[in-house]
Amino acid sequence: MPLDDLPDWLPGWCADHLGAEPVAVLFALRQMSTVFGLRLADARDVVVKAREDDGRAASCVAAQAELAERGFPCARPLTPAVRVGALAVHAEESRAGGDLLRGDSPDVAVRYAAVFARLMAGLADVTVPPPLPNPRWARWDHTGSGLWPPVSVLDDRDQDAVPAHVVDTAALARKRLLAADLPRVLGHADFEAQNLRWHGGEVWAVHDWDSLAWLPEAALAGAACGSFPSTTPPTLAPIDSSAAFLAAYQDFRGRRFTAEEREIAWAASLWPAAHNARWEAVHGTTPLCCDALRVQAVERLRRANARTG
Repeated sequence: MPLDDLPDWLPGWCADHLGAEPVAVLFALRQMSTVFGLRLADARDVVVKAREDDGRAASCVAAQAELAERGFPCARPLTPAVRVGALAVHAEESRAGGDLLRGDSPDVAVRYAAVFARLMAGLADVTVPPPLPNPRWARWDHTGSGLWPPVSVLDDRDQDAVPAHVVDTAALARKRLLAADLPRVLGHADFEAQNLRWHGGEVWAVHDWDSLAWLPEAALAGAACGSFPSTTPPTLAPIDSSAAFLAAYQDFRGRRFTAEEREIAWAASLWPAAHNARWEAVHGTTPLCCDALRVQAVERLRRANARTG
C-alpha cells in the first residue's frame, strides 16, 4: 500500500503518539480490525490496529501489555487504546517472523494446549474490566431473543441457507452452556493456528489480543480445543485431538476439571464451529465446518451431556 493510501488521520496519530510519522507501509490487513505494519521515520517498525470502538479495546490492550511485560510471547503495546472518531486505535511493537504450526493430530494438540495453559495462567491475575460483549463467535451468552447473537453481516443474508443440523447443534450446545453456573475468567477466544507463530519447537508469538473474552475457563479451553488447527478457512479439530488438548490443558494447569466443566468444554467446542458453519452457508463458501459438524456433533453433544427436550 502506498503511503498516500493510508487513512488521513494515521500519519498525524503516529506523530502524536509514537513521536514519528510513517515512511513506509510494510503491510495492511483488513478483517475484524484494520492492521497496518509501518516503518517510522526513526527506523522503528510498528503495528497500528484500528477497530470499531465497542468498549472492549481498552481492556484487551491493557491485558496484552501486562502479559508482554511479564515475558509472555506477544507484541508489547506502545500505546493504550485511543479513540479516533468511531475507532479504537493502538500501536504495538512489531513481532514479525515465525512459522505456522500446522496439523490437527493429538500430538500437535498437546503443543497448543501447553501454550494455552501458559496463556490462561498468565491472565489469571490480570485485573481489567471484562472485555464485553464477547467476540461474536464466542457470544453464546448474548441476551437477544434468537439463537444467534446479532451480527449484521450474517443476519442480512438468507438464513434458510443454514443447514438444520447446524442450527440444531448450536441450539443444544448453547442450551447446555447457559445452564452452567461457573465463574468467569479472562481468556483468549480466538486461539487458532493462524494467530500463533513458532520458532522450531517454541512459540514465538500469540497474536489477536482483540479477541479476549470473559467466559468460564472450561468454555474457553473447550473453544480452543476445537479451533486450534484453524488457519483460513477455519475448521474443527478431530474429536480425539480435542480430547488430547483438554487432557493436556488440565495437566499443564495442574487442576482437573469437574464433571460439569468437562461437559461445558465439549459444548463450547461446538459453538465457534457452528458460527463458522453459518458463515459458510450464508456466504456459499466451502462447507468445512458444516461437514465437520455433520460428522462430529452427535459425539461432542453426548460428551457435553447436551440433551433435547
